[in-house]
Amino acid sequence: MTRHEEHGRRSRVLRIAGLTLAAALVLGVATAGYAYWHLDHNIKGVDIDSALGDDRPAHAMIAPSPSAPTAAPLPAGSLNILVLGSDSRSGKADKELGGGDSSGARSDTAMVVHLDAGRTRATVVSIPRDTLVTRPSCPLPDGGSTAVAYGSMFNSAFSVGGPVCAVKTVESITGVRMDHFVEIDFSGFAKLVDALGGVDVTTTQNIDDDKSHLHLAAGTHHLDGKQALALARTRHGIGDGSDLGRIGLQQLLVKALLERISGTNLLTDPAELYTVADAVTKSLTTDTGLDSLSELTELGKSLKGLSADQVKTVMMPVVTAPSDPNRVIAKEPDAANLWATLR
Repeated sequence: MTRHEEHGRRSRVLRIAGLTLAAALVLGVATAGYAYWHLDHNIKGVDIDSALGDDRPAHAMIAPSPSAPTAAPLPAGSLNILVLGSDSRSGKADKELGGGDSSGARSDTAMVVHLDAGRTRATVVSIPRDTLVTRPSCPLPDGGSTAVAYGSMFNSAFSVGGPVCAVKTVESITGVRMDHFVEIDFSGFAKLVDALGGVDVTTTQNIDDDKSHLHLAAGTHHLDGKQALALARTRHGIGDGSDLGRIGLQQLLVKALLERISGTNLLTDPAELYTVADAVTKSLTTDTGLDSLSELTELGKSLKGLSADQVKTVMMPVVTAPSDPNRVIAKEPDAANLWATLR
């Protein structure tokens, strides 16, 4: 082979290698772009701020960041996020997991997540769904509004007026501004747990609940998504069979999920991160301040310093309702004092 022929062959090889590399880069960018678009469009948003207007509790005071001048700036101001677990969606997956019919939904789980100004501590306050409250008049999408309801079960707010009424009811009974709203349905929660490889929980008593189909001996168990969801819904197989016992199990799961997330390679394994993100976003409804992947990512980044042992879980103080032994009402002034710490 002559020097000219060898040079020509080398040039062709380099051109092919260059084209291959370029194609791989274009494919990679296109794949990443589609993945971002797919996750972003999974999320459903509700414009709660526009629906409720200005007749709401004030935002939390913006406090100076406690970080040192040379450290990375920490988010200023605390945040309160209303997190609801919906017990019904029209999808087949939710029905198979016990999500009820497609005619409506209830907030089977309600938690106010308070993040401190530096995002290094959090308080999760559970609100029993059987709490009797005064449900305020709530705006409806058709321009109408719901009627004020006295002595109504807390979880009825979501049933009659969706996320907007759930937020307004929580703000009404707490006096605390909900900066954001997040709802995840049954199948989304189960898929999240499965995507994380399951969670480890330790129960202090036997659980035998035929309604949630969960039977566990006291001790430590590794639960898959379906089992974890059953644990979150269990109430008849523990304690007095009330919603208060279930809240204890739900708070146990919150800690288990945080520990599992902190122990995974989500930030260093793109494939694992995408699997988890896809599982969550498909079943997620948020306010319009969190209904994009970029906004959720920014919130997630701000929580990187938050560990499970810095999360405090409590329940709104309640007492048995005088009108119904199967219902509860807020215990005052204890409940008011608790909510005051979140403002």
